[in-house]
Amino acid sequence: MTTPLPPGATIGIFGGGQLGRMAAVAAAQLGYKCHIFSPDADAPAKEVSAAATTAPYEDINAARAFAHTVDVVTFEFENVPDDTLAAISETVPVRPGVDTLHVSQDRAIEKSFLNDHGIGTAPWAPVNLADDLSSAALLTGVPAILKTARFGYDGKGQVRVDNGNDIAAAWDSIDNAPAVLEGFVDFEQEISVIVARGIDGATQSYVPVDNVHRDHILFTTTAPSTVADDITDKARHIAADIVVALDLVGLLAVEMFVLRDGDVLVNEIAPRPHNSGHWTLDGCAISQFEQFIRAVAGLPLGDPSRHSNAVMTNLIGCQADAWADIVVEAGACLHLYGKAESRPGRKMGHVTRLSPLSGSR
Repeated sequence: MTTPLPPGATIGIFGGGQLGRMAAVAAAQLGYKCHIFSPDADAPAKEVSAAATTAPYEDINAARAFAHTVDVVTFEFENVPDDTLAAISETVPVRPGVDTLHVSQDRAIEKSFLNDHGIGTAPWAPVNLADDLSSAALLTGVPAILKTARFGYDGKGQVRVDNGNDIAAAWDSIDNAPAVLEGFVDFEQEISVIVARGIDGATQSYVPVDNVHRDHILFTTTAPSTVADDITDKARHIAADIVVALDLVGLLAVEMFVLRDGDVLVNEIAPRPHNSGHWTLDGCAISQFEQFIRAVAGLPLGDPSRHSNAVMTNLIGCQADAWADIVVEAGACLHLYGKAESRPGRKMGHVTRLSPLSGSR
């Protein structure tokens, strides 16, 4: 499919969380239907979608049946088996493609890809065997962070290693799973850039934003970033280089460290809408979710310019109980995700607080 999807077409989304939910709402605004594939019968995205399949992601037969009901397929998180996407790609376009998913699913593959394309990262080393532990620590230095190569997010599957004697215990704590050891970097700020790429190869990026994490979970995102203009340009160029190298059609979030000497290193990438882009729902005419749908559907990309400054704050666990106070707050835009159960560390919603536009970027 190289022509845009017409209104009334159906977009299939693997994953039923809040990203899928907000993407489905954006799709509906453009006249599309969404079919959600998720093992969770109560997935938030299913509440706002035209159709749903409840089955394990590994169920290739269910995935093939799903593929016959949609016009294009995408995903809202990276942990869909690439075998599943490869099987359905015989029937329907998958955007981003299986190759992109393969790179982003595994931290070692991702970092190798970035380094092979001249993109700087923190020092790192793969850990697949016990014999790798000491050599990895020598390469990265300590302190460092040991991270599972796959299935980690919001700090899950990560252990701090303060000295070489800690690394074996750290690896045991993640069940000796394949991992990467990442050396610490002396960064000044954490920023991210979200870039979209269409089927015609055109790219559009949102302004870089400042991110603050608490307990390994994104706490706030501030748009625009406070970094200097040359850092802004560098970050946008890095994001554009990666999306082109991946030959990605869709959306890519690139998390970066800004070092004290002005260098910019990539922390990780995500080929989908991202938490640090939620502010665009209220701060831009074209949100990251609409841009994502536009790219996947083959539409021209929209203008990512912002009309306001914004600070997005995640509502984690019981913080969402303050909704009644937030809805009466001037300039505050509340988004709740429809999750049935509130748990510590679980993202239940977010609030974006807008202020008048400043700056030219």
